[in-house]
Amino acid sequence: MINRLIGALGLPPAAPRITDTAEVKRLYQHWRMRTLYSMVIGYAIFYFCRKNLSIANPVIREELGMSATEMGLVLAVHSIVYGVSKFLSGIVADRANARYFMAIGLLASATLNVFFGLSSVLWFFVIFWALNGVFQASGVPPCSRMLTAWFSKKESGLYWGLWNASHQIGGFGISVLAGFLTANYGWRSAFVVPAIIAGITALFLMERLRDRPAALGLPPINEYRGEAPSEKSKADDAELSLSDLLLHHVLNNRVVWLVCFANFFVYVVRIGFLDWGTSYLSELGVEGDTAGWIVGLFEITGLFGALAAGLISDHLTGGRRGPVSMIYMTGLIGTLLLFWLFPGAGVWYLALLFGLVGVFVYGPQMLVAVVAAQAVPKGAGTAVGLTGLFGYLGAFACSLITGYLLDNFGKEAVIEFYLASAIIGTLLFALTLGSERKS
Repeated sequence: MINRLIGALGLPPAAPRITDTAEVKRLYQHWRMRTLYSMVIGYAIFYFCRKNLSIANPVIREELGMSATEMGLVLAVHSIVYGVSKFLSGIVADRANARYFMAIGLLASATLNVFFGLSSVLWFFVIFWALNGVFQASGVPPCSRMLTAWFSKKESGLYWGLWNASHQIGGFGISVLAGFLTANYGWRSAFVVPAIIAGITALFLMERLRDRPAALGLPPINEYRGEAPSEKSKADDAELSLSDLLLHHVLNNRVVWLVCFANFFVYVVRIGFLDWGTSYLSELGVEGDTAGWIVGLFEITGLFGALAAGLISDHLTGGRRGPVSMIYMTGLIGTLLLFWLFPGAGVWYLALLFGLVGVFVYGPQMLVAVVAAQAVPKGAGTAVGLTGLFGYLGAFACSLITGYLLDNFGKEAVIEFYLASAIIGTLLFALTLGSERKS
């Protein structure tokens, strides 16, 4: 089935090689920036069709009489489907036209948002949001492939950090938009309006993106940047069969597995604040519009946190991402301790802590993908997809456990759960230090 899907999408053939040096430079400068801003816009809009439920969550539960546990089921099923699909999408994205793969996935996600917004029954919510997870998974893997194809290893921290801003731009944008729509036009509008925006954006991606430099007659990025690979690297970068890629390059890679497990616990905290942030704030008496802005602040500060993590790991730690991740995770532990010890010290205090969590979560979350892609350059989509699978297994656990804890033990137990996850994640990042140094 995967091979048939790959064939339908069609990896574009390489165009005749351009030999004029000036023309190569001009085209590379143009297409690198065009590809980057298109991916940022495109993936930000993926968030419009995924994180709108996080904002509408408390209103849906109140209007339809759903419990937090029932909504946790909707989010949990989505997370597990999304995680598995992200891994499978990574395999497809490494062999398909990333341009169309990303655009078609966004268009399908928009359609399912309309269906969800017209529903009122728990099991329809579960089914439509699970199907949405299948197509949402077509966002990150093609971006990972295009980032690896258009930007070299020595500059990867910067450009992955810039692309990663799409998470925060999309998260902030939908937090504000869905908060406004839900408060003024009802929760259903928070699914229909983003779907319209996503449909338009899918057409934009089809027009703007190109799969890789070779499709335009340009040389590989390492050659263009003067970072020509060694003979060993050239051998490693030869066309790999699916079984060879999985068994010998991804599943046999210790660094990939370590960051996969670390990502599980990073996502517990990240998804906890994204999907349950408004519910947590409502428990403290913060009103809907204000809660939407606070969750949006979590995204905006995360933008700067991720970008700083990329720059620091590029220039201050010699390309090693593990030490930077550990520093960030230590900051996350400290911030969660403040949540636990002083939970209700006012709106500005809560906004500050949400902002700090955003900084400290999004740094490691971005670096996990960079480490995985660099560990398996020829299978960047597959490796990043595997980390995404583990991330959304963490999201699955987060959704079920958070809903249960909120219903039965209160918000303090939720913060304790997130704090324990941050501590375990920090220890796992510590285990990557030796392997990353050897690589």
